[in-house]
Amino acid sequence: MDWNLISEQMVSTNTMWLSIIFYVIYAITMWKVFVKAGYPGILALIPIVNWVFLVKIAGMSAWFALLYLIPLVNIVFAIVVAIKEGKNFGKGGVFSFFLLWLFPFIGHLIIGFGSAEYRRV
Repeated sequence: MDWNLISEQMVSTNTMWLSIIFYVIYAITMWKVFVKAGYPGILALIPIVNWVFLVKIAGMSAWFALLYLIPLVNIVFAIVVAIKEGKNFGKGGVFSFFLLWLFPFIGHLIIGFGSAEYRRV
C-alpha cells in the first residue's frame, strides 16, 4: 500500500467537505443579507445574479455589475461596492473595507445575523 496516496486522498476529501461546509454557511449568510435588504434570498444562490443584486444593495444601478468582468477595474469596483454596502447597513469604511471586501465571509455573517438594518443612503 502506498500510504502517501492514501493520506493525499484523505486530505483531499477533508478539504472538499470543509469547502462545502463553508459554502453552505456563506450561502445562508448571503440569503440573510439579501432578505434584510428587501430582496428574495434565493437570488443570493444564483451565480452572477447575486453580483447584480449586491450592486443594487450597495445603491448603484445593476448595470454597474458589468464592471466585475473587467480585470483590475473589478478590484476597485468591489471595494466601492463593499464600502457603499456597508454604509447602507450603517457600518463604517474600515468595517466595509476589511470585513466586506477583504474577508466577506466574516462581514456578511455579522451583517446577516447581527442587528444591522438596511437603509438606503
